[in-house]
Amino acid sequence: MRLGVLDVGSNTVHFLVVDAHPGAAPLPAYSHKIELRLAELLDADGAIREDGVERLVDMVESSMRVAEDKGVEEVLPFATSAIREAANGEDVLKRVQDETGIELKVLSGGDEARLTFLAARRWYGWSSGRLLLLDIGGGSLEIACGLDEEPDTAISLPLGAGRLTAGWLPGDPPTPESVRELRRHVRAEIARTVAEVSRLGPPDHVVGSSKTFKQLARITGAAREAEGPLVTRRLTRGALEDWVPRLAAMSESQRVLLPGVSEGRARQLLAGALVAEGAMDLFRIDEMDICPWALREGVILRRLDRLSSGQ
Repeated sequence: MRLGVLDVGSNTVHFLVVDAHPGAAPLPAYSHKIELRLAELLDADGAIREDGVERLVDMVESSMRVAEDKGVEEVLPFATSAIREAANGEDVLKRVQDETGIELKVLSGGDEARLTFLAARRWYGWSSGRLLLLDIGGGSLEIACGLDEEPDTAISLPLGAGRLTAGWLPGDPPTPESVRELRRHVRAEIARTVAEVSRLGPPDHVVGSSKTFKQLARITGAAREAEGPLVTRRLTRGALEDWVPRLAAMSESQRVLLPGVSEGRARQLLAGALVAEGAMDLFRIDEMDICPWALREGVILRRLDRLSSGQ
């Protein structure tokens, strides 16, 4: 069947059309997205501003037109931390439904971690053994670990690259003091989770998903995205530690010139690198593989599983 996945994330609103059926990998057929950066479009009270809400409604409407044009049979609409944690999140959801007819399902942080873990498990298979997943989004960091398709622990922390950039890194480039303060904050937050993950035993395989990890891997020497999803891509802690001070000294316009870094993500790259470096250090990760699949694929796979069971 042809499914449409509407992902309202903290950085990007992405409508992905896929051809999918139980027992097969979902095949992307069409992509429609904008970098809305809802996590940064907040007023002083933590509410999504009117211009952000209007652009979100417009994007949902255009996605539904794409769904009709592309023959989509079912739409899976969901939202993550930007709306989940906005002061006016419920009002935004109601407005989207009233004006577009689409009811966005708000995923909890734990749901995000579990669904992304499912996608990584299906991509790498059982031979990965105990799998540790890290995912840096615009609004949150997800951590999940386990032996099965359902992780033994699933954690979400408010350490998304967009959120941290807006709240902690003013200036272009930011001051060394603000970088140090953010580094301390990130490591203190992650450190609270180390015991919960470590009690499960050392992971057999560590993977990172999300655009942030893909871009960090690319600037440290991984293959270009154009070479396809089947090419192995890795990020090492040593290479990342070399790059963090370099990123901190760069302006946004300089980061845009780095391989694989998009204009819309350049400003957030330093915050994402600080989160990645902190997680790899505190969890004692020397290297990780970069997983091509993430939350969207997890949502699709869960829906296909339910179709197989007649739900």
